[in-house]
Amino acid sequence: MKPSRLNSGLGLSIATLLAIIATLAINTLSNIIPPGGQTVGEIANTTLDGVLITPANYAFVIWGVIYVGLIAYGLYQLGAAQRRDPALRQVNRWLITACLAQIVWIFLFTSQWFGASTVAMAVIWLALMVSYLNLDIGVGRSSWRRRWFAQVPISIYFAWITVATIVNVACALYAAGYTAAAVPWTGIMLGVSALIGALVAWQRRDAAFTLVLVWAYGAIAVRHGDITGIWLVAVIAAIFVLVTLAWSRYRRQPQPNSSPRP
Repeated sequence: MKPSRLNSGLGLSIATLLAIIATLAINTLSNIIPPGGQTVGEIANTTLDGVLITPANYAFVIWGVIYVGLIAYGLYQLGAAQRRDPALRQVNRWLITACLAQIVWIFLFTSQWFGASTVAMAVIWLALMVSYLNLDIGVGRSSWRRRWFAQVPISIYFAWITVATIVNVACALYAAGYTAAAVPWTGIMLGVSALIGALVAWQRRDAAFTLVLVWAYGAIAVRHGDITGIWLVAVIAAIFVLVTLAWSRYRRQPQPNSSPRP
């Protein structure tokens, strides 16, 4: 008897790929026909122009990298061996959740419901965190296919959403009128993100995650080069996570030999 699609994991794999494609489609359409009349970028540069932790516009080209990686993952996880992998099944369930939450986020943010959009962003972050942990990034050995088609795409996506979540919280507070002590609070939020990045760099030795944070810090420093308190903290944060990654890779002994996962 042939295994059912449910038991073979084919249904879940197809649903994962469709969720990725749907998210890409909705995101593209939102830049052509934004639900609230303005695109995410236009809102960031007008209504939320005073949010000091927002990166320079060029930083958002990383979404192209994120979607290329997600499509690569979507195709990779269709393989028979990957469909039977319990860890990837868990990743798929949570990645679908992240994709659906991102679609909701697009509608909420472009409608300028910033408080509600923060909740949707938190769901994306939590779903990606669980996906990241399920992939055992930096723990044991993995095949090059798993590394480049699963771990790296999720690392990049998770890292950028980590930054985006902090930015979204700042946007919600700014829209609600909390604009006092903007520079100190921005510095604190940058510090929090750097601590998260350093923790990941130290425990997982994850270069992809770390470099995405450095990309974001650089763009924040560029956008706010006229505010010493912002660009200086952003540069320090970038150096801090890079040094932590380098030190972790230097100190950690190679993992014991084991068979790489497909």
